[in-house]
Amino acid sequence: MSLAILLLAAGSASRMRGGDKLMEQVMGRPLIAVMASRALQVTNLVLVALPGPDHCRTHALSGLAVTPVAVLDASKGMGASIRTGVAALPQQTEAVMILPADMPDLTTADLRQMATLWQAHPDALHRATASDGTPGHPVIFPARLFPALRRLSGDTGARAVLKGESILPTALPARHALTDLDTPEDWAKWRAAHQP
Repeated sequence: MSLAILLLAAGSASRMRGGDKLMEQVMGRPLIAVMASRALQVTNLVLVALPGPDHCRTHALSGLAVTPVAVLDASKGMGASIRTGVAALPQQTEAVMILPADMPDLTTADLRQMATLWQAHPDALHRATASDGTPGHPVIFPARLFPALRRLSGDTGARAVLKGESILPTALPARHALTDLDTPEDWAKWRAAHQP
């Protein structure tokens, strides 16, 4: 299966007021390592867009068989991370699942469900939704859309590429496809809800 997963982890986490959301501990490990490990359960082709080789997030991935991709212009927004990550994909890649790294509710089972549906419809664009149908992440883009992804700019992600496309929605449990944790308050609320 030549489905790649591009884990977006190059942002500045500016809303954390000095903290780093991707280094927050989840199950005893930094979130970025947890998300990379889940991705590796789905495909052995996992790329991680990172701020640079000396960043703590890069060190947190030590020992994991992922391909780090330095996004030197990450300050320009998510478009830079997607553009750089897609440009680094191996030539034979048939599709890429774009996965923000700050979504701890997304499980290995969720990612596998997306990958299985992609295998059934490999030329389609697949987007995860919450259980109520609200669009979320991740999104799988077939190779025919790679040129458009490599032209992205700004901080709106791949929204422009989605326009005019027929999208196959994949409902994931509850709000797995929507929960992203950007602030200390988000983290506190999420941890309170996940206390055993």
